[in-house]
Amino acid sequence: MIDVSLAGRTPNSASGSNPSDLFQIMRDGQPRTRSELAGMTGLARSTVALRIDALMKLALLKPVSDAISTGGRPSTQFALDPVGHSVLGVDVGASHVRVAVSDLTGGVVSEAAAALDIAAGPREVLDRVMRMGSELVATAGDRVGPLIAVGVGLPGPVEHSTGRPINPPIMPGWDRYDVAGVLGAHFGVPVLVDNDVNIMALGERELAWPGVDDLIFVKVATGIGAGVISGGVLQRGAQGTAGDLGHVYVARGAGVHCRCGNTGCLEAIASGSAVARALSKEGVAVATSGEVVELVRQGDIDAIQAVRQAGRDLGEVLTTCVSLMNPSTIVIGGALSAAGEHLIAGVREAVYTRAMPFATQHLEITKSRMGADAAIAGAGVLAIQSALSIERIDAMVAALGEDRD
Repeated sequence: MIDVSLAGRTPNSASGSNPSDLFQIMRDGQPRTRSELAGMTGLARSTVALRIDALMKLALLKPVSDAISTGGRPSTQFALDPVGHSVLGVDVGASHVRVAVSDLTGGVVSEAAAALDIAAGPREVLDRVMRMGSELVATAGDRVGPLIAVGVGLPGPVEHSTGRPINPPIMPGWDRYDVAGVLGAHFGVPVLVDNDVNIMALGERELAWPGVDDLIFVKVATGIGAGVISGGVLQRGAQGTAGDLGHVYVARGAGVHCRCGNTGCLEAIASGSAVARALSKEGVAVATSGEVVELVRQGDIDAIQAVRQAGRDLGEVLTTCVSLMNPSTIVIGGALSAAGEHLIAGVREAVYTRAMPFATQHLEITKSRMGADAAIAGAGVLAIQSALSIERIDAMVAALGEDRD
């Protein structure tokens, strides 16, 4: 069951002072009776009944099987209605677009994908997203309720508050383009936009590591970035650039130029493209991360050593993250992670050697469980967190005019 960001306000389970407080209790999917909810919130049973009725009219709750009778008429139980509404997740990559309709638990109902170059520009890419999304929403209409939110991941820096890409290096024509506004006008629902690494972190944590509140997800591909989850909440930072590990200085990279204009960046020596360049200079016929991974799978010693060294370089930076954030889990994803344990071994070697033992005694460093599905899953999670936030539920109930207690 996907957790929901409380957006700075904690539900008051003792008083249930807002309709959304009762709904947040029901987010775990466990069926409950009116009496049970009255006992949990301290509200009068009549007030609970009014709020349940309102949430049912909004297709957020539904009656389920009756509770076991203790002698009288069994009481009706209520639970989250996972298919009362739907969300649309959009994963825009450097060379692909993937779109999926999900229910309110994150379960994918239908999806589609297409090859498309991000450099084609926002109009062409977003036109394709809107066509694909509209078709999926229409065909999923017999299985889930109406669309309530859209979540989008982009392969570049995003100002999360506006949904606008900011100086994205591989996205010509996208700088400050109103992605959320364009998609919102088409679909008629709120649209949330974030960078691809953040949504991968959301998807990985919510669907593969739901019990882990302190997690760092690292994507190692053409670039290197991280999504940081602390206390169960994705940390974006003041301008949304938290987790930009690729441009942290690494001593071994001294003098190596990076695309950002600096020298010595982690990305310049440990990304998939950097490893491919290094091998190519040594006479190995390789040009991409995928080709590096294939060589590793074939047992090529030079490729294996290069990938393991990339892991050590990454581990050097992650050692600082461990001291600063004290995560319980570090998940490695992205194209180069397909090289398997060689990359992970290098990371572990550096982190377990350099970090304090107390910080690493229970630290798990592992490969992504979601793999290529992390981004599309995370886009759906982003949409669900918005759709079922405290403020959104309160506003929906208020619009019904049902909260009269």
